[in-house]
Amino acid sequence: MRAMSVMSKGVLGAVLTALVVLGAGTTAGAVGETGGGTAGDAVGEAAGQVAGLVAGEVVGAAEADLAHHGHVSLWDGRVGVWLVTENHGPSDVVDATVRLAFSAPMAGGQELPPGCLWSSSRVVSCRTGALPDGGAAGELALDLRAVGRPQELTVDVSTAWRSGGVDRNSVNDRHRVLVLATGDPYVF
Repeated sequence: MRAMSVMSKGVLGAVLTALVVLGAGTTAGAVGETGGGTAGDAVGEAAGQVAGLVAGEVVGAAEADLAHHGHVSLWDGRVGVWLVTENHGPSDVVDATVRLAFSAPMAGGQELPPGCLWSSSRVVSCRTGALPDGGAAGELALDLRAVGRPQELTVDVSTAWRSGGVDRNSVNDRHRVLVLATGDPYVF
């Protein structure tokens, strides 16, 4: 929970910084159709909306229940992840990002599938694409090399971002999987 709080504060800080920079370039009277607002008013209003989003207080927002399921294997220093993201609805999701955080660092220089990027040596973030109500993203498959040959590691799977919407059932899109170096698939 503490990591989520730190991440939320970091996201909020980055968004607020961007809003201030954008607001600084806006002249007074150019904000809103009536021309009565100032750049400071717009930045303050947007900051309040962002703070509400980070806190999960989205009023009137569409609801979409994302779920991540798959399995992870560890063998001879290699980590295999197979993942499918589903939207149980009731609303469509234009796009989302799934985050995979490993307790052991992965070896550098590894290419990832399209739509994925390294956030650090321990974190991979992947775009799911559009998820219609009742639909699923195609299977995501990662074949990675860990630094050394860990005998076990954990993988945290979570939704890092979704475009719009609220997920009131986050139980099925957050998993912590303990994986032993047996080559067996550990299902989540």
